[in-house]
Amino acid sequence: MRVSIRYFASIRETLDRTGETVETGAVTLAGLRDELIDRGGAYADSLARGRAVRLALNQVMVDESALLVEGAEVGFFPPVTGG
Repeated sequence: MRVSIRYFASIRETLDRTGETVETGAVTLAGLRDELIDRGGAYADSLARGRAVRLALNQVMVDESALLVEGAEVGFFPPVTGG
């Protein structure tokens, strides 16, 4: 299935891109994250397991067990703090 991915904050800076559209065989956001990590390099660094990464599906905060749907927009971003 085809999904659009948007990257935010430090993840965007590390990957040097704001987003991309990908074909994925993943069923969940966890599977999509693993596919991206498997690309290696900056993807593996910024999305690595053990790193705090927040996810959104169609602009709603979700956890990694959320199911992907054709045409979905997925957002990856680090947790933020305010002050």
